[in-house]
Amino acid sequence: MAGKNKKGFHTVEDADMEEYRQKLREHRRRVWRRTFIIVLVIVLIVAGLGLYMAFRHYEDYDILSSVERSDTEATHFAEFHGGILKYSNDGAFYTDTSNELIWNQTYEMSNPKTDTCGDYLTIYDKGGTRIYILTRTQLMGSIETTMEIEQVCVASQGTVAVLMKKDASAYLALYDREGNNLAEGEIHGENGGYPIAIALSHDAVKLAVSMIDIHSGSVKTTIAFYNYGSVGQNEIDNCVGVNTYDDMVIPEMEFMTNDRMAAFGDSRVIIFEGAQKPQEVAEIPFEKEAKSIFYNEKYIGVVNSNEDEAVTHHVSVYDTEGGLIMEKDFGLEYTQIEFLSNNEICIRNENTCDIYTIRGVYKFHHEFDQQLYQVIPGGIGLNYTFVLKDATEKVRLK
Repeated sequence: MAGKNKKGFHTVEDADMEEYRQKLREHRRRVWRRTFIIVLVIVLIVAGLGLYMAFRHYEDYDILSSVERSDTEATHFAEFHGGILKYSNDGAFYTDTSNELIWNQTYEMSNPKTDTCGDYLTIYDKGGTRIYILTRTQLMGSIETTMEIEQVCVASQGTVAVLMKKDASAYLALYDREGNNLAEGEIHGENGGYPIAIALSHDAVKLAVSMIDIHSGSVKTTIAFYNYGSVGQNEIDNCVGVNTYDDMVIPEMEFMTNDRMAAFGDSRVIIFEGAQKPQEVAEIPFEKEAKSIFYNEKYIGVVNSNEDEAVTHHVSVYDTEGGLIMEKDFGLEYTQIEFLSNNEICIRNENTCDIYTIRGVYKFHHEFDQQLYQVIPGGIGLNYTFVLKDATEKVRLK
């Protein structure tokens, strides 16, 4: 029986105290169970919503804003740092997605082409002699070559490599971002190989040259690597490596990162890696003739034809180590296939657009009333900008 002390407080027996502690523990367990169940339900709802959004297919959209636009039929469109680059034979315009002008550059070119790396963009006249070096905000410099331009590559700090031709000879020149000449000279391979493509690393230290040789009665391609840093100074003509491939033409190469390059041949993709002296580390063979090859800094896509009339094409996506990431059949007869800046795959023709995620989810399909020029992802997963013939529309899929 409980007693009373001198200060007026009741004392509690040990049994009562133990019962109180037991009830307190049970109460805490009930609170924890309820809390756990509530958190679990929230997690399941969020996960379910995420899966639903990730696998949902869209065929329509709401227009958030629209700006009327008028361009010539010869205008080309490209995304550059989230803005819209428009270029044609007589000039280039760079606008934001609201069609607000950031800069414009007038010129006269017969065959304008572009190359980008980091914050830098070059516009050059293939077969001509003019090159412009630009950033997101301004013109940095221009170049007038003395020979016909075959290809231009720009590095992340604005250094420009130019492959040129004159009669039966090929020449290579390097310029800084203001257009000042750094080096120039004739370039040729062993046994008279003729350069057909170049690739410049992001830091402008490494340069790859693809040279074709048909003098022996069969096709042979040689890729030569040059290093213009301290390592290359110890080598003859700065050449730090040569790789030869029989019965293959390699008309295109690209440094996907500063130390990793892909060479796109007619029978396979060859991947090189190396900070100073690139070495072959992987390859992606083509089981069938490739109809299209597209790439960005993370992935390489290859399209082959299918025999199935319902799904006439097959796309395979690889990482930069040559590992297969995704493959998918599709039936759209396309004129353009590319990776968007969010790594989604956009397949389109004049009026139709299909978008797939990098994991192969068929995200979007739509047939437009007017010609579609460009698709630009927005900052939110369902937001895009559609560059159409007469308008630029900011939209949200629904």
